[in-house]
Amino acid sequence: MKSLLMVSVAALALSATGAVAQELMFAPGEDDAFNWESFDSFASEHDLSGESMSMTGPWTGSDAELFESVIAYFEEATGATVNYSGSDSFEQDIVISAEAGSAPNLAVFPQPGLAADMAARGFLSPLEQDTADWVLENYAAGESWVDLGTYEGEDGEDALYGFFYKIDVKSLVWFIPTAFEEAGYEIPETMEDLKGLTEQIVADGGTPWCIGLGSGAATGWPATDWVEDMMLRTQPPEVYDQWVSNEIPFDDPAVVGAIEEFGFFATNDDFVAGGSASVANTDFRESPAGLFSFPPECYMHHQASFIPTFFPEGTQVGTDVDFFYMPPYEAQDLGRPVLGAGTLFAITQDSEVARTFIDFLKTPIAHEIWMAQSGFLTPHTSVNAEVFPTDLQRNLNQILIDATTFRFDASDLMPGEIGAGAFWTGMVDYVGGADAETVAADIQQRWDSIE
Repeated sequence: MKSLLMVSVAALALSATGAVAQELMFAPGEDDAFNWESFDSFASEHDLSGESMSMTGPWTGSDAELFESVIAYFEEATGATVNYSGSDSFEQDIVISAEAGSAPNLAVFPQPGLAADMAARGFLSPLEQDTADWVLENYAAGESWVDLGTYEGEDGEDALYGFFYKIDVKSLVWFIPTAFEEAGYEIPETMEDLKGLTEQIVADGGTPWCIGLGSGAATGWPATDWVEDMMLRTQPPEVYDQWVSNEIPFDDPAVVGAIEEFGFFATNDDFVAGGSASVANTDFRESPAGLFSFPPECYMHHQASFIPTFFPEGTQVGTDVDFFYMPPYEAQDLGRPVLGAGTLFAITQDSEVARTFIDFLKTPIAHEIWMAQSGFLTPHTSVNAEVFPTDLQRNLNQILIDATTFRFDASDLMPGEIGAGAFWTGMVDYVGGADAETVAADIQQRWDSIE
């Protein structure tokens, strides 16, 4: 990407809360890759000089610095002051502050489940209908984002409470381009093709997959991503939602079928490096290593966008290793579903500045500033992908833009004893030889015991 002009602006004095105003990372108007028109238009419509707002969220360290670089443009445009504080214990802190009547104006939730709980208790303020309409029109798979941010309030009525911003993608398969090229393999466009490629690799004398579920006390969680991806590729999104909320039981045929779809890949000794017995014992951080051996110990690895952290040092994503979208079944005709996670903004103490900040998040520039740095994906269809500094981020974001359905990681939305407990251990039992129906029935029995 073209070089971006940095602006040397002296940091402002400490505010009363101890927050430091951020420098403007990119000079307005200096690089036409950015949508400065959206910034100028927003600035011309809002004057909040002398106003201030408090905000808290899960971002600390470098993530907090990146977010504060975005906040700086809101402050520049409006004259308002935003005091952001990040916390590693956000989930506990926000509940405590809300119960004490001292909540900040805005909160950034890493999981919609907690936001839904707080909306039901009357701790969140609903957003305007025009915000819901805007999301429908301007976010890819807009209906999904409205659904994910809509909760039942204290009055029993459904309303939009959450505005999603900064998304992560999980529906990915990693591979070595040169290994594919040398073997004559092509990137599969459908799940039928992916299964066919899996079988072809075995027929050619290779091993198609590296899979590892090991993660210490959290062993089993990588399998939940597999099952969730399979649910979205075998069932309509409303069935996925019913599963997450326990409106259909865990041992419903739809869920059992998704587990068995995962089993097609994970429980066949020929399909997995080390055989299926190694799946539960292989640490997920070490499981991609087989991609990089010569000859390859495996050709594909299913994992979210964070996994390059555990690739060999010096690995160049996009050249040495790349990814493709985990494809849907052609026969199911369910579009292009994407599994992932993300953060949402909700108003926890209503104010004009808070609502104006939500409006700011609708502008392309509020996304592009973070996009141009690192670690940011967005379903906003009006942003310019040219501001991404790498093809990796640009290609990951395209998966979001092409999505027809987006769903949040199901295990993160389930009760902790299920999503971070029985679901994990059940998947370990399954790859160890237990049948899917028995495993699913055991998980449901556990769920019934906590309700």
